[in-house]
Amino acid sequence: MSRAPFSKKFETILKKNHQINNNMDITQNSSEREAEQTKQSQQLNTLFQTLKELPTRLFGSPCVLYKHEILICGGWDKRTCYSYHTIKNEYKFICEYPSDIQLNGHCVVKLVDNNNKHSNQITLLSFGSDRYGRDKHTLVMKYVSVWSNISNKLNKSNEFNNYNQWVPFTDNHNNPIIIGRYQDIYEGARAVISGSNNHLLFITYQTNNISVFNLNTFQFSKHYFLPNTYISYHCFVLNPKNGQDIMKTNEEKKQNYQMLLFCKKIGLLIEYDEDSNNFQFHKLHVCDDITSFKYYAYVCIDDAILFFGGYGNDVSKSVLKYSIQENKWTIFQSTLPSQLHTCAAILSTEDNYIHIIGGKDYKHASVSTHMKTKVHAWSPSPLAKKEIKYIIEYWIRTSEIKLGWIDDFDQIIIKYSKMN
Repeated sequence: MSRAPFSKKFETILKKNHQINNNMDITQNSSEREAEQTKQSQQLNTLFQTLKELPTRLFGSPCVLYKHEILICGGWDKRTCYSYHTIKNEYKFICEYPSDIQLNGHCVVKLVDNNNKHSNQITLLSFGSDRYGRDKHTLVMKYVSVWSNISNKLNKSNEFNNYNQWVPFTDNHNNPIIIGRYQDIYEGARAVISGSNNHLLFITYQTNNISVFNLNTFQFSKHYFLPNTYISYHCFVLNPKNGQDIMKTNEEKKQNYQMLLFCKKIGLLIEYDEDSNNFQFHKLHVCDDITSFKYYAYVCIDDAILFFGGYGNDVSKSVLKYSIQENKWTIFQSTLPSQLHTCAAILSTEDNYIHIIGGKDYKHASVSTHMKTKVHAWSPSPLAKKEIKYIIEYWIRTSEIKLGWIDDFDQIIIKYSKMN
C-alpha cells in the first residue's frame, strides 16, 4: 500500500522532468533558429548593400550602363528618366518621355557606334507598345552625361536641343520610323543588338515571336515563330562567348550569332545565320525551381546568367545561376533580402557590382529600393581565379611545402570556391 503513492510521486517527477527537458529542447531549438536567422540576415546584409532610394517608385524600368552611370529610362506609366552615379550614389534628372507616349513594358537598347567618333556620348533607342499592340513608339536619345561639364555647356547653347531628349527615330531622309507591325505586341518584349556591323536588332515578344530589324536599312529582314512557347517579360541575352561565332565553310565566311531565351519552362539556344537569314533552335535544360517564373531580373556575366526574384505562383526572392557552357543550374542558399519581381538588374563594369533597381514586392506594390551586390559573390570572374592562384602560390611559399604542387590542385580549389 505504501508503494503506490511513491510510484505516483515518481511518475509525477518523471513527467515534470520530461516537460522541463522538452522546454529546454524547445528553448534551444528556438535559440538556434534565432541564431540561424540572425546569421542569414547578416549574410544578406553583407551580400546586398542598400543604396540611396530611387527618386520615385519604379518597376519595369529599362536600364543602360554608361561609364560610371546607370541610365534609368522611365518605367511602367513613368515617363521620367534619371542618371544614377555609381560613385556619388546620387541621381540626376535627364528628361521625360513625350507626354503622348505610353510606357508599358518598353525596351531600351544602346546603339553601337562602330566609328567611335563620339566617346563622350551614346545613342539610346526606345520602342514599345501597350498591351494590345497599340500606341507604338520608336524614339532615340543622344545622351551626354548630366554630370559632366560638357552637359553644362550644351545646356547654355542651342545644341542642347539635340541631346538628352527623346526624339523620333528617323531614316536617312528624316522620315519617322516606327518599329513594329500593327499586330506586334511589345509589352514585355526583350531585344539585343548584334550582326556583322552591329546593325541587327533582334526582338523577342509575345506570344511566340522573334523579329530581326535592320538598323541600316530601317526595315525588318525576318519575322519568325519561336517553337512551342509563350513569352513575355522573359530573359533574352546574347551568348557572351563572342556575341558571334565566325566559321569558315567552303572558303566562305559564315556569320552565326547565338542568343539564349528563358521563360518559365522554356529554354532555347537561338542560332541566327546572317548570310542565309535563317534561325535554328535548340532546347536548353530549365531548372524546376524557375519553371513557374517570369518577370525576373537577369544579367549575363561571362559564361553565366544570373536570375533574381520573379513572379509565377508566388513572388520569389531566389537567386539562380545558369552556366551556358555547362548547361547547368545553380540554386543559391542566399537570396534577395525580400520578395521582388519586375525589377531591373544591370552590371556596373567599372566596379563589378550588380545593381537591382525598383520592382514590385510580395503585395505587388511598386518600390523605390536600389541595392547592389558584388559579382564575385555569385559568379567568380577570371580575375578572381588569378587572385586565387596568387593566394595558393603565397601559401606554398609561406608554408615551405617541399612535396610540390600540381596544377590540378589549383583547379580543385577554384571549383571549390565556386561551390561556396
